[in-house]
Amino acid sequence: MSPIPLRLCAALLLLAGCASDDAPDGSAAGAGAGAGAGAGMGGAGAGMASSELAGQPAPGTQEDLAVSVGDRVFFDFDSVVLNEEATRVLDGQAAWLKQYPDVVVTIEGHADERGTREYNLALGDRRANAVRNYLMALGIDPERILTISYGEERPADPGNNEAAWAQNRRAVTRVATTG
Repeated sequence: MSPIPLRLCAALLLLAGCASDDAPDGSAAGAGAGAGAGAGMGGAGAGMASSELAGQPAPGTQEDLAVSVGDRVFFDFDSVVLNEEATRVLDGQAAWLKQYPDVVVTIEGHADERGTREYNLALGDRRANAVRNYLMALGIDPERILTISYGEERPADPGNNEAAWAQNRRAVTRVATTG
């Protein structure tokens, strides 16, 4: 028997061991699910948090914010008004920030490419501050919320059409990194 089929079997067994045991509702399917994660793999994953082993982002991180409640809100053309969808996301962000009281965030304000550079920087600043003010009104300490405007300088979509511009008219909440 050639070594190739043995390697293939070993790879398939390894992949089968990595399959998720999560039920559709996100709970573990069996008691102790994941309790032996890393066993039989030479200790691989020994220093990893259980959330990382399960494919979940570490609590209180940018990835956790994005997955749990969303990290961005969008604006209409030439507007700083927070629409219903934006306030829903920001309500979730405020609850998330209350859950992680040591987290500091930076709100990035962005604009689409239409308008002058100076106008778009000012518009991005107003958007970032609209988000900051909303979060503060929900009880988040202003010392935990920084703002910056990138105007049109960092487009999410470099396209030159309404669909791209709609993605670029945004405010993004970023978890500040320390260290």
